[in-house]
Amino acid sequence: MPRRGYWADNYVSNKRSGQEAIRLINPGRRVFIGSSCGEPQHLIRTLSEASSRLTDIEIVRLLALESTPLTLIANKTMDHSLNIRSFYLGSAKPQGLARNQRFITPMNLSAIPRLFRSRRLPIHVAMIQVSSPDDFGWMSLGISVDITLSAALSADLVIAQVNSRMPRVLGQSFIHVNDVDVFVEHDEELLTIGEAPELETANTIGKIIARLIEDGSTIQIGLGTTSQAVLTAMADKNDLGIHTQYLTDDIMHLISRGVVTNRKKGFNEGKLVASGAIGSQALYEFVHDNPALDFHPSDYVNDPGIISRHNRMVSMNVALSMDLTGQVAADALPHNHYTGVTGMLDFIRGAAMAEGGKSILMLTSTSRDGKKSRIVPILDTAVVVPRGDAHYVVTEFGAVNLFGKSLQERAMAMISIAHPDFRNELFYAAKKIGLLSETRTLKESIKHGVYPFKLEETREIDGEEVTIRPAKPVDERRIQEHFYNLDKTDIVSRFFHEKKSFVRDEAEGVSQIDYIKDLTIVAVVGEFGFGTVVGIGEYLLDPSKNIAEVAFSISKEFQGKGLGKILLQKLCMAARENGIAGLVAYTSPGNKGMTKLFNTLPFKTKTFFDGDMLSLTCRFDEVES
Repeated sequence: MPRRGYWADNYVSNKRSGQEAIRLINPGRRVFIGSSCGEPQHLIRTLSEASSRLTDIEIVRLLALESTPLTLIANKTMDHSLNIRSFYLGSAKPQGLARNQRFITPMNLSAIPRLFRSRRLPIHVAMIQVSSPDDFGWMSLGISVDITLSAALSADLVIAQVNSRMPRVLGQSFIHVNDVDVFVEHDEELLTIGEAPELETANTIGKIIARLIEDGSTIQIGLGTTSQAVLTAMADKNDLGIHTQYLTDDIMHLISRGVVTNRKKGFNEGKLVASGAIGSQALYEFVHDNPALDFHPSDYVNDPGIISRHNRMVSMNVALSMDLTGQVAADALPHNHYTGVTGMLDFIRGAAMAEGGKSILMLTSTSRDGKKSRIVPILDTAVVVPRGDAHYVVTEFGAVNLFGKSLQERAMAMISIAHPDFRNELFYAAKKIGLLSETRTLKESIKHGVYPFKLEETREIDGEEVTIRPAKPVDERRIQEHFYNLDKTDIVSRFFHEKKSFVRDEAEGVSQIDYIKDLTIVAVVGEFGFGTVVGIGEYLLDPSKNIAEVAFSISKEFQGKGLGKILLQKLCMAARENGIAGLVAYTSPGNKGMTKLFNTLPFKTKTFFDGDMLSLTCRFDEVES
């Protein structure tokens, strides 16, 4: 029931010490504790000190880094004093989680406020932390709105630790003095987390993901080392918007650089929307009374319907492990603070529903010691993200899009971005469980080939964006389609005879390459993972001569637009860097286009006629004067 009377009088009359407030908690009560870095540390310490006289108290909280180890107390007292209910959508595989997995209640974050409000899970006592009241009696939940607001507004008894160091954050973050029963004034530093250690694999993943993010996108990103690296890699983006679960120091830095403007979100424009903040003291000073920020509860921030209303919504979340079919496990990891506080599936589905949206899962290919692959044949732990929800997947070895792909295509895609040391066993495991046909082969090249990101670029050709990049195993079908769509004359120029079929083995030979002795560059138009190949340039090394043979095919609509020259330049650059001495092309004497193309290189070109065949050769140490 609302408290009556003048709020300032209520505030004064309801002030108590921490010990007095905790004594108001009766046996058998369910006690909610404020979330993450906003947890009321003084109240928790007082509660733990009184645990010996408490009976059957159930603590409700998000999985957290415990400033006071209530879980340890629950274990010692065999749950008689304290029992824990932690909300966590994960698989509880790590030792710390596995030991206490009986405490876990798996739920999507967006659904928890409704659970409280409906009283399906009645909250008897809410222990929260707030800012000092303003001139109108409103107190801000500051850096921890998420599920805390709904817990407080639905609780029978609300105990608030009033901390003048809690920032006043704008948005739907306020609770009135008249909606709180007990006030415990206690100033202390808020919980902070430091920067995660730098990992080279995370930096590589960050650079790959940055290429997938368009200017003007709205982004959500999880916490941890990889997420930190991704945000650092976005320093050159423009007009990004933020709609995310937690605001972090790295997001703050992007705002300060002008990368994040929130001007093109399409929804809540001009406002950064989050449900909390986790980071440094500088971050908490940044959010205080900042009119560019709106904090809202989780049932708003994590609502897939709300998420989907944003322009080019991109969700980026860290996975612990994935299998070859696209199933995802997500656990709390070292250096991924509060990973358990996950709204991963909410954002994945919301982003997938958005116009131009992308959901991206990122994972390092191996465990930190390199002994275990994080890509496995089939998950043997709880699935957090079903295979049907997995779209973009990024490791330090590349990016793939699983959306709309068959299990066979998914298996080949996941193998292609696995660590080279594990590709062979993943391939044969996939064949064993029926994801790949028995006749399928894995060339020696793909077992060890590392995708050369530096050869990737996007160019505008005749008003259309064309991505020029090394071929991947997942390109097999679209390479087949490219050959089938060539004109008869172009087929003869490419293969030296008429062909009416291009079987999978041929396309496989073009897409399964080692990127050093055997390289294919493709030109692709359209959405990542669904594009159409409009040009192919290949080289294949003759080891006896250290000369690579090149061949090209360009779709009719892109002929005469300089695409062949771009492909040849890419092949030439790669061949030189890989220690190859030169290039050779074989063509018909009437193919003036190939002769003209070869002559664009800054090297001396030698021409030889052999019957009805013309060979064009250049060596990289013979520069045209």
